[in-house]
Amino acid sequence: MNINFTKVISDIQSKVDFSGAVYVKDKDKVLVDESYGFANRSDQLANNSKTRFGIASGCKLFTAIAICQLVEEGKLSFNSKLSDCLAIDFKYFDDKVSVHHLLTHTSGIPDYFDEDVMEDFEELWVKNPMYHIRKLNDFLSLFQNESMKFPAGEKFHYNNAGYILLGLIVEQASKLEFSEYVQQYIFSKANMKSSGYFSFDSLPSNTALGYIDNPDGTWKTNIYSLPVKGGSDGGAYVTVEDMTNLWVALMNNQLLNESNTKKLLSTHTLVNDNGFYGYGTWIKKRAENNILKYHVMGYDPGVSFHSAYYPDSSVKVVVCSNKSDGAFDIMSGIEEAIQSTNTL
Repeated sequence: MNINFTKVISDIQSKVDFSGAVYVKDKDKVLVDESYGFANRSDQLANNSKTRFGIASGCKLFTAIAICQLVEEGKLSFNSKLSDCLAIDFKYFDDKVSVHHLLTHTSGIPDYFDEDVMEDFEELWVKNPMYHIRKLNDFLSLFQNESMKFPAGEKFHYNNAGYILLGLIVEQASKLEFSEYVQQYIFSKANMKSSGYFSFDSLPSNTALGYIDNPDGTWKTNIYSLPVKGGSDGGAYVTVEDMTNLWVALMNNQLLNESNTKKLLSTHTLVNDNGFYGYGTWIKKRAENNILKYHVMGYDPGVSFHSAYYPDSSVKVVVCSNKSDGAFDIMSGIEEAIQSTNTL
């Protein structure tokens, strides 16, 4: 693939002041391995190819894989009802809500962060201090006693709370804490040696702090803007190479059997004209109706993340940023360059 990716990326970086790491791999050949900005601005520690970055909702894919693994083991099914999977009372929830509904954002349950009602994720922690949010159960009080938004299965509506419930289902079915399950059955199997669910107050070495830039040029870290430890709806840390390894393991049926891999990557629900959602992954089709890419993304204060797998060429792209934006711009530039060669 004869593309000067470095120029494409550096041109965009100079415009958006991108901070993070970018990795592009074509089968076994690394095409891009570039880093920009600082993992720690105070100490001027630069980001590098081994830096761990938060990926926000990008890790919903891990949760979906975990659920599929448990289905494979016969511990639950995609049609299992929420009420049969968790010994928790949701008195206002539709009793038809299933695992499939939760995976595809079609459950209709209330969300703890509803973008129709709230614009600022940080508003959540005014009444519910983020330092109390360390386990999945800690999220329940934020939505457990709210009413349904619409009947189960009626439509797609992106929902973080649904993935919190999926994580709790993983815990109940596996008898492991969610982060331990993912570490053992996904990260270890996919050769994701540097990835994990880390707490803000005990981050390992070479982990990027997330930065929120203010209009006046000042900045702050995101330690008071997010839960102390990420969960099944978001908040894991990965390196760009580890995320690439995840795509390889998934597509080679190393995490799931072929049937369940196909199930996870199926277009279960329509999102927009050529956009669909599978289980934990977004799917984009071309006009001629074949798959352009499987992709995941994540946005939190101080975090932006995009990653994609292009099935026609087996190209993997990972863009991690420790700022609130920038990953989309880099991802778009890379995708445009790849498509211009007609290799996708």
